[in-house]
Amino acid sequence: MSEPLGIIAGKGRLPIALARGMRAAGHPVCGVGLDGYYSPEFAGLCDHFKVASILQIGRWIKICKRHGVKQAVLAGTVEKVQLHDPWRLLRNIPDWRTIDIWYRRARHDKRSSVLLRTLADELTRSGVELIDSTRYIPDQLALEGRMTRNAPKNPEDIVFGWGILEQSVEWEIGQAISVRERDVIGVEAIEGTDRLIMRSGELCRRGGWTLLKTASRNHDMRTDVPTIGLKTIELLADQGASCLAVGAGRAILLDRPRVLEAAEKAGIAIVGIGPDGPEASLAVKADTQGG
Repeated sequence: MSEPLGIIAGKGRLPIALARGMRAAGHPVCGVGLDGYYSPEFAGLCDHFKVASILQIGRWIKICKRHGVKQAVLAGTVEKVQLHDPWRLLRNIPDWRTIDIWYRRARHDKRSSVLLRTLADELTRSGVELIDSTRYIPDQLALEGRMTRNAPKNPEDIVFGWGILEQSVEWEIGQAISVRERDVIGVEAIEGTDRLIMRSGELCRRGGWTLLKTASRNHDMRTDVPTIGLKTIELLADQGASCLAVGAGRAILLDRPRVLEAAEKAGIAIVGIGPDGPEASLAVKADTQGG
């Protein structure tokens, strides 16, 4: 049997997809469920499973090493707003490793990307290498081109918005923006994509707007990969969106066939934008069956 792999699991279905992908590749799975976030379904897919606080990094490491884990994935959602909660230390008592990261190594820069990179370095230094979170789910990455049968009704909004989004992700503002008729409706910050979608629906009651979501070109794929699931599609439909543009190879479509089917039923077009930009990608029909 192959060596065990670890998953440090937050909220959502990404840890579930990863556990299935790792097991399909013959790896036993050691799961660390972040208290208050992980899904019970995820726990059932693990050969070994323990719960740990979001601020107990030392416990994450001990659990992984106890079960022979040398490589692990950090997956699932933890709301970034909790990093700015004044009561976070009382709700989640930190261990010394977490205190060291928060108050010493990230003392002058507590951007979420910096904290995640520091966390990845701490795990690696302790003998648990954090690996690319997409390695065991390559069939769920966004492809370049139009992935749905229906085409975008307002492709000019993708062309207009994509350059703005690429700048905002490089500045580490957020991973998504919403656009209608070449007006930026909303920009994602620490509140997350779901709240951006709801805010966009409130601000643009006419509907027909486009959500654009991606990661920076040099994004660390070990952490915080943009993810679209069925819940996202349902929310987009409920809030009047007509199109979703995502970075090809830089975003995950969880259970891609079901996501595309749900989008088509809701009248939402999905387009993957490749390295040559939106104009080139809009001219391509993605091979979702063979990809």
